[in-house]
Amino acid sequence: MDQKQIEEIVRSVMASMGQAAPAPSEAKCATTNCAAPVTSESCALDLGSAEAKAWIGVENPHRADVLTELRRSTVARVCTGRAGPRPRTQALLRFLADHSRSKDTVLKEVPEEWVKAQGLLEVRSEISDKNLYLTRPDMGRRLCAEAVEALKAQCVANPDVQVVISDGLSTDAITVNYEEILPPLMAGLKQAGLKVGTPFFVRYGRVKIEDQIGEILGAKVVILLVGERPGLGQSESLSCYAVYSPRMATTVEADRTCISNIHQGGTPPVEAAAVIVDLAKRMLEQKASGINMTR
Repeated sequence: MDQKQIEEIVRSVMASMGQAAPAPSEAKCATTNCAAPVTSESCALDLGSAEAKAWIGVENPHRADVLTELRRSTVARVCTGRAGPRPRTQALLRFLADHSRSKDTVLKEVPEEWVKAQGLLEVRSEISDKNLYLTRPDMGRRLCAEAVEALKAQCVANPDVQVVISDGLSTDAITVNYEEILPPLMAGLKQAGLKVGTPFFVRYGRVKIEDQIGEILGAKVVILLVGERPGLGQSESLSCYAVYSPRMATTVEADRTCISNIHQGGTPPVEAAAVIVDLAKRMLEQKASGINMTR
C-alpha cells in the first residue's frame, strides 16, 4: 500500500465520520525544527534535547552545509565524528542516554489511574509483575482466570470487531498515542456499520493473547494495539496486530496483519486509525487476514 492509497483511505474514512481529513503528513524528524546544529561539546547540554540531537561532531568538515542538511534530514546517528577510532564523548553519552530511556520505557508500568481515567475495563494475563513479563513471554499469551470471567461478564459478545489495548514493551506508546488513535478508530468502525465490542486494557499482554480473547468473545476480527519494543531514542511507537477469527490452537503468526511504527514521527495515529478501519472492513469482506488476504 503506497502513500497515495493511504491518503485516499484516510479521506474516505474521515468523510464518512463527518470530519475533515488531516493534511497529508510526512514523518517528523526530531531535528527538523531545532536551532542551527551545534558543533562544540558541552557538559551542560541536555542529552535528550533537540539541540543535542542536532549536534554535529565532525571537526573541520570540508563542506559543513552538507553535514547540516544531512543532520536535519534524519534522526539516525550521523555526523557524530570520531576521536581516533573511538566515538566522541558527547556521541557516546547520548547513545547511553537514549539506551537508558528505552530501558525505562520497558520497565515502567501503565498507571492504574490512567486506565480508570480512560474508562477502560482492565484485565491482565497470567503475569503478575514486570520481571515475570520479561522472562516468561509464554505466560503473557494467556489471560488469567479472573480476566476470562470479567470479559464474559462485562464485554459485548460476538462483535464484528473487538479492539484491545495492551502495554506490551512500551508504556509510553499507549499513554502518548491513545487519545489520537482510539476515539477515531472506534468512531470509524461504528460509522462503517460494524458491531464493535467493548474496548479494554490488558496488562502484561503479548500479541498472541488476542487469539484467546477472540475465542472467548466470539469476535470475527480482533485488533490489538500494543506498545512496540523501544528503539534508541524512540519509545512511543505503537503497533496494530489484526487477525480474523482467531483460535488458540490454529492461529499462527502468518495469519496476522501488522501495522507498525504508529507515532508522530512515523505513521500518525489518526491516519493509522483510518487505515485500520479500512483493514477491518476488508478482513470481514474476505473472511481472511495475514497472508491469506488478497491485496
